Amino acid sequence: MGVIGPWHRKQVLITARTYPTPARRGVEVSCTGGITESGEWIRLFPVPYRFLSLDKRFRKYQWIEADVAKSSDPRPESFQIDIDSIKIISEPLPTKDRWQVRKNIIYPLKSSSLCGLQLAWQNNKYPTLGIFEPKSIHGFDIEPGTLDWTPTELEKLLQYSIFEKSPLHLLEKIPYNFSYRFTCDRHDCTGHKLTCVDWELGQSFRRWRQKYGAKWERAIRERFETYMILERDTHFFVGTVHAHPGAWIIIGLFYPPR
Repeated sequence: MGVIGPWHRKQVLITARTYPTPARRGVEVSCTGGITESGEWIRLFPVPYRFLSLDKRFRKYQWIEADVAKSSDPRPESFQIDIDSIKIISEPLPTKDRWQVRKNIIYPLKSSSLCGLQLAWQNNKYPTLGIFEPKSIHGFDIEPGTLDWTPTELEKLLQYSIFEKSPLHLLEKIPYNFSYRFTCDRHDCTGHKLTCVDWELGQSFRRWRQKYGAKWERAIRERFETYMILERDTHFFVGTVHAHPGAWIIIGLFYPPR
């Protein structure tokens, strides 16, 4: 994936980051969603997060500055980022007053429903990023996935020589698929099931499987099912899949207090 536009310096509030996947360019990369200083969605890709120097490892809800250029990815929000140009310019936005400072930036881009986002995309091929609050979340599903990387994926992960410094450990494969079932706040919604590839969810699985062993699922469900459904005002950051236009996935969760 190349660059088709000029490079510009932009400020971006990081709002979502996916669990890394193997990539020919970048070894392992995350799709990173954000909002520019002018209040527009932007997708930064690829971001080899674990290969970044510590001073460039941004967190969610931090403002960064970076040089970006429109990529050849046809999705209008997709930009390539010069990772050497990344500069973190703020601490994570505070969570006081029920996350009001974060809401002030994110809610102007809020959509009424996934159904609405899908309809808009079908008509205009835009937007390919969004956030909405489901009317009702019916469940959080955990289904077995593949246990190991394929030979092709493993080959991509072993391209360490293209970076000066590499992580100490090979990227861990998440052997489960996580998804949410929900209904939109729309009279004709028949329900949805979307895969969730949020970085926070992937890291929680890794951490809690090591901490709790065979009882990891209980901890995951307490956080991402009980807590998210019953205790928080949970919204979904969503985006389309480059290889499957029109298919949407959850790339992050926004969960201020009720």
